[in-house]
Amino acid sequence: MADFAARRTAMVDTQVRPSDITKFPIIEAMLAVPKEEFVPDEMRAAAYLGENLSIGKGRVILEPRTLGKMLDFMDISGDETVLDVGCGYGYSSAILARMANAVVAIESDEAMAADAQERLSRAGADNVAVMAGPLADGDAKHGPYDVIILQGGVEVVPENILGQLREGGRICAIFVEGALGTCRIGHKNSGTVSWRYAFNAGAPVLPGFARERSFAL
Repeated sequence: MADFAARRTAMVDTQVRPSDITKFPIIEAMLAVPKEEFVPDEMRAAAYLGENLSIGKGRVILEPRTLGKMLDFMDISGDETVLDVGCGYGYSSAILARMANAVVAIESDEAMAADAQERLSRAGADNVAVMAGPLADGDAKHGPYDVIILQGGVEVVPENILGQLREGGRICAIFVEGALGTCRIGHKNSGTVSWRYAFNAGAPVLPGFARERSFAL
């Protein structure tokens, strides 16, 4: 039987800490959440690979370094509400649940969303609500949010999502341009989100976050 606790510790020690991710809440959450419980059963053995982990239906779990650095830049406090866009089977939401007051998770695949809610409940993440629906719609009903995190690549972030960010809040996304990707942090001031570069990262573009293509005849 695989020693998942040892793999979890190795993931943090070899993939997370070396990337200058030292904030205790992030380390504690990544050590505590059983990642193998948030992947399809046949992928449990691969759960701790140090890369973006494809979980099917176009969704990935971001590599530990990328997710850890995003959380580091977001600096989430225990009284904040987070919108987690593209939660897959709920791993990122389970991590966020240990750091934030409440998490609203969006997943466009209805079966995956139902599965995620069940897995999160089993893990005791009772402060997460999973909503099934188009990712680009977000969830305005429970907003505005202090923090928005996109669990995949984007070419553009729809105004609808930016509108659900609280004044003074921050958003984190991986912008994909060709083969290159950069994680950027957005801060909302006076109704406008200003983006700045954080670090290099890559991920598949989430549905609803691709740039509309124009075709010239």
